[in-house]
Amino acid sequence: MGSTTPAIHGGAAPRAGTGRRSAVVAALMLAMALAALDATVVSTAVPQIVGDLGGFSVFSWLFSGYLLAVTVTLPVYGRLSDTFGRKPVLVAGASLFLLGSLLCASAWSMGALIAFRILQGLGGGALQGTVQTLAADLYPLEERPKIQAKLSTVWAVSAVAGPGLGGVLVAYADWRWIFLVNLPIGAVALWLIVRHLHEPERDAAPRARVDWAGAVAVFVCGGVLLTALVQGGVAWPWLSWPSIALFGTGLALVAVVVAVERRAAEPIIPGWVWRRRTIAAVNLALAALGLLMVAPTVFLPTYAQSVLGLAPVAAGFVLTVWTVSWPVSAALSQHVYRRIGFRNTAMLGIGAAALILFAFPFLPYPGAAWQPALLMLLLGAALGLFQLPLVVGVQSTVGWAERGTTTASVLFCRQTGQTIGASVFGAVANGVLASRLGDAGDLDSVTRAWESGTAPEAARRAIADAVHAVYLGASCAAALAFLVLLFVAPRRFPVLKDRAPLQPSVPDPEGPSQRR
Repeated sequence: MGSTTPAIHGGAAPRAGTGRRSAVVAALMLAMALAALDATVVSTAVPQIVGDLGGFSVFSWLFSGYLLAVTVTLPVYGRLSDTFGRKPVLVAGASLFLLGSLLCASAWSMGALIAFRILQGLGGGALQGTVQTLAADLYPLEERPKIQAKLSTVWAVSAVAGPGLGGVLVAYADWRWIFLVNLPIGAVALWLIVRHLHEPERDAAPRARVDWAGAVAVFVCGGVLLTALVQGGVAWPWLSWPSIALFGTGLALVAVVVAVERRAAEPIIPGWVWRRRTIAAVNLALAALGLLMVAPTVFLPTYAQSVLGLAPVAAGFVLTVWTVSWPVSAALSQHVYRRIGFRNTAMLGIGAAALILFAFPFLPYPGAAWQPALLMLLLGAALGLFQLPLVVGVQSTVGWAERGTTTASVLFCRQTGQTIGASVFGAVANGVLASRLGDAGDLDSVTRAWESGTAPEAARRAIADAVHAVYLGASCAAALAFLVLLFVAPRRFPVLKDRAPLQPSVPDPEGPSQRR
């Protein structure tokens, strides 16, 4: 693939006083809240949406379509932010997200709502990637754990509050308000960004060309492959002609993407992302994180309700306890990686996570709610120790002109891992259920059987076995991440020297100033 030439010369980091930086951080937290809330708040309104618009057979595309749009646009927005700057990309993405929210609130059919959700996702990709990149731009290495911990806390609180907020809006207003509530939050974030975020002027050097052909090729290729993964085993069998055709088309498009990117002067996915050991290792490790996160986020609520017999609120608590320990552990991780380095800290966290996930199938049946809750609390602490050092570390190995692309590649791999995990572990769960209950057994039918009171004991044991198999698979994904860090990642990350807070990181003339 082609080499890259930084499109922005000279000082490229945002410039701001303390008060102005605080306003920008507040805007980033609001933008992160928008993206995080949207991932959870819609789920509680699905019955009302289907009752109003119809389209029960395709409503899953409300989530899949949004996920596809976010995932495949992450590398595009990362490259654009390195070319044009963070501010225009963030403003454009937030505006697109808010336009999509307004159109979703006015949708007249399920097809229209799905289309507008995809439009929302096109803006959501800019929010996720650019917010994380700006967080690294605003703070020097020693202070980055603080802003990352704040963003992690916003994500955690939004994940907990989203379903409750959606339930309140649906109960006391209308499902359309779950999209309209985005407008005032996004408007405040946009105002703060436009008013307080100031990037240095560019030199007179010619602006780098944007690889629009590569952007379209990446979008189409990612869309086809992720559609095959999301719909495979759900809308059609894995070995059916639609599935085979989509995977075949996707693989052919991968070859097209490679050919287009090799000829591009400024490729959307530059080759150095995979040629540099540090970035490649972090990408693979966080793809494994996305894979293993499917086990608790998708399957634990069903386990808590169907096996433990908990009410939905209590089942949600079993899952959300990890949102308490994760940001706390992430904030404290700096004290660990300053002593033993980024890689060793991440290996410590993911090694502990592998053991915790492996312990889940050994919980007593049916067990008490505090047992999986305790494991989730420990899992959050382990993953906080794993993820944040890798994100901070990999962002610190590149300069400003490469940070957007690097951050986007990390998020893209994590999102892709999560999509693959949902498909693979869904197939594993359905396979275990079918073997326990016969051909009629799948997760949806078993859950409905439990709720209706038919064959509860058989359903409980089948779901327990299925979720245990998923957690074993998740422990294998954690072990894979550990091995990637052990054999692929360098022992010490080649950290670039920070000149001063709010100034761009630049290589030391004699090489990296420090290795961690």
